[in-house]
Amino acid sequence: MKILLTGATGYIGSSVLRVLRAHGHEVIAPVRSADSARAAEASGASAVVGDITDPAWFAPLLQSADAAIHTAAPGDGTAAAFDGAVADAVIATFAGTEKPYIHTGGLWIHGPSDDLTEETPFDPPALVAWRADVESRLEDAGLVLSIVEPGIVYGHGAGIPASLTDAPTDADGRLTVVGDGTQHWPTVHVDDLAELYARVIEARSPAGRVLGLGGDNPMVAEIGAAFAGGSVVPEGADASRARLGAAYADALMLDQQGSGAKARSLGWAPTRPSLIEDIRSGSYADARRG
Repeated sequence: MKILLTGATGYIGSSVLRVLRAHGHEVIAPVRSADSARAAEASGASAVVGDITDPAWFAPLLQSADAAIHTAAPGDGTAAAFDGAVADAVIATFAGTEKPYIHTGGLWIHGPSDDLTEETPFDPPALVAWRADVESRLEDAGLVLSIVEPGIVYGHGAGIPASLTDAPTDADGRLTVVGDGTQHWPTVHVDDLAELYARVIEARSPAGRVLGLGGDNPMVAEIGAAFAGGSVVPEGADASRARLGAAYADALMLDQQGSGAKARSLGWAPTRPSLIEDIRSGSYADARRG
C-alpha cells in the first residue's frame, strides 16, 4: 500500500515508519522542515515539506494515498486545533471510500480504571478533554476508522518514563516520584506499538478503538525505584502540580491498568522487554542513577 504517515520523524511515528517499510509499504511522510525530510527519507519514506493543518496542501496528499496513519503531535498546547484540522482533512477526502485511516488517541481519555477496555467510559483529565469531540466527529463520518490508544510508551531510552529522572531528590538524596507513586501506568514498547499500527492498517477494515497495551502495569514508585537503583519517596500531588503544571501532573497521576486483549485478538503479540526490564538492563542505561 501507499500509506501517508504523519509524525514520521517523531517518537512513535519513526518506529511505525520502520515497520511499514519492513513490511514493503510505500510511505508518504508530510513533514515541517528540510531536516525532518532528510530524516524521513533516510528511513525510506518519500518526504514532502508543508503544513498538514493547511487543507489546500494536505488534502491532495491524502487523496494520493491508499491509507493514512496519524501519529503527529505538536506538543506545544495546540493539539486540539492540530488534530481537529487533520480530522477535517481526512473526513473530506476519505469519507465514503474504502481507504483505511488510523487516528492516534490516548489512554488518558478514559480516566482511572483497574480494568481498561475499549468500552471503558470517558472520564478525561483536563489535558485531554478535547479528544472526545475530535474522535466523535471521525466516528460519525463514514470512515474505515481505527483509533489506536497507546498506553505509556517506552523504549530506546525515551518516552514519558525517562522524564521521571528529572524529578528532584529529597534531603537524603532519594528520587521523588510524581504524586504518591502508587498509581499504575499501563505500558507498551514503542516497537511493539508500531507493529500494532501495521497490523491494523493492513487489515483494511475498521477496528474501532484499540488499546495499545503490552499488558504490564507497574506502579510509578516501581518505575522510579528501577531508575534510582533503590528506594524512592512520593513527591505528593501538590508538589507535582507545582513542578509540572496541574494539567500534566493530573494526567500522570491517573491510576490505570489494562491488558490490551482486543489488540491481541487481532493477532498482535508484543515481544519486547517490560519497562522495568528495559530500565534495569536495556536502553535506559544513561538515565539510571543506581
